[in-house]
Amino acid sequence: MKQVAILLTLALPLCARDKAQLKHDLDQIAKTATVMVDGDTCQRILTPRALQHILQKDPRDEWAAGDNYDVDDHAFITTKKTLMRLAQLVDYPVDVNLWMPIDGAPDRIHIVIRNRYEMSQFWKWGDLTQPMPPLMRSVLEDGKRVTVDQKPQYISVLAPVRNSLNDIVGLVEVVSEISPNPRENVK
Repeated sequence: MKQVAILLTLALPLCARDKAQLKHDLDQIAKTATVMVDGDTCQRILTPRALQHILQKDPRDEWAAGDNYDVDDHAFITTKKTLMRLAQLVDYPVDVNLWMPIDGAPDRIHIVIRNRYEMSQFWKWGDLTQPMPPLMRSVLEDGKRVTVDQKPQYISVLAPVRNSLNDIVGLVEVVSEISPNPRENVK
């Protein structure tokens, strides 16, 4: 009987979570992120050099934009630490990712900071920028949190990031899996 109890205790975190509770938890983290993530600091993460190259396509070097992607270390680390702490508000895997629109390209967005588990319903591996999904645009325009479950195994909550002038300068994606796969990133 002890062995069964131990097995259930170890296996419980691997089981599917209650979807309603997961949505509630992620929404609470997203709500907290809106007041904790400093939009002014987020706006300083990308260097002018990186911004200059992020939208340019070099026909001789498809990876040139990535090679020239650099950040302000202090702004990046400060924001990443905040996002990592927010992800620890629950006792199961959660990522809190930072997304920001690109000046001069209102139809594009990029993921500035991804986190530990590399979960996202929106990020495409290897893409520095991508077309702005309508749900992200609505958060940037309306400032309201949006719950997303467009990929069956994930739930995300998108929430605005504001600067000191109360302008929406980006958004966070708080994301987790309904049924965690401990071997997903082990190929």
